[in-house]
Amino acid sequence: MNFQTLVEALLLGLLEGLTEFLPVSSTGHILLAGHFLGFESTGKVFEVLIQLGAILAILSIYSGRIWAFLRRPGAFGLLVEAAIGAVASLIWLAGCAFELVAATVKRRRVNLFVAPEISSDHSVRLLVGVFLAFLPAVVIGMLAHDFIKTVLFETPKLICIMLILGGIVLLWLDRLDLKPKYHDASELPLSMCLKIGLFQCLAMIPGTSRSGATIVGSLLMGVDKRAAAEFSFFLAIPTMLGAFTLDLIKNRHLLSNGDFPVIAVGFIAAFITAVIVVRSLLGYVSRHGYSLFGWWRLIIGSVGLVALFIWG
Repeated sequence: MNFQTLVEALLLGLLEGLTEFLPVSSTGHILLAGHFLGFESTGKVFEVLIQLGAILAILSIYSGRIWAFLRRPGAFGLLVEAAIGAVASLIWLAGCAFELVAATVKRRRVNLFVAPEISSDHSVRLLVGVFLAFLPAVVIGMLAHDFIKTVLFETPKLICIMLILGGIVLLWLDRLDLKPKYHDASELPLSMCLKIGLFQCLAMIPGTSRSGATIVGSLLMGVDKRAAAEFSFFLAIPTMLGAFTLDLIKNRHLLSNGDFPVIAVGFIAAFITAVIVVRSLLGYVSRHGYSLFGWWRLIIGSVGLVALFIWG
């Protein structure tokens, strides 16, 4: 470890915090920047672990809301209700999967079960909805973790192409005359939450953007811009925490004492910038939409492809 490495870690941490909750792909930006800076991270551990800073930024911003929920009379009962709702959702999901397989084998029409009724309490509905949206990432992430880290993370051209394609999608989406039906992140039906979770899995291709995929999916299904961004924030907590935990378990043997100061610098930088971005993003997208981020992606992706062609 040397001073230059710490400076590079600081820059990458700032980039992580700046882009994590914008629909521009933080992972894509960090991998491209690391490639051109010559920043070496064993097993790409640094790029995943500094996301903890962004997770804590979300928790700090919504800590008042979380604490208010925990202090409510009957909060424990509501948590139990949320847990029961989560189990009911799992059973529903398993039933849907069984029906899909049976219908495919027997070549008949699929008759999916109606999603279970969840408490009318907004906090409980949000907890269950986020849990259900998180499940597809758990399954695909665990199955494809090694492929994602060793193949997709090592393909800068793919990252640039996905940045460009995502930019085109955001620009197209911002020009649609969408009529939102859902204006609160806690009002979303469970089936919609699951579909948003499936959209999130597209972000396992670096350059796609986790927040971008979930926001695009939400908007297309009738969620307004602010609620789509807010649900994406809440979904980021278990998703990023899960990715952090899985990567730490799988790659802990690769870490040395010299890695921790570098990770700490990136972590702190990511936390500070993520707090600033999240506090300002909801108001911005409510007023201006997502076209700015579409152009941002097009420019970064195009410049990246040119730079790869010139310097490799």
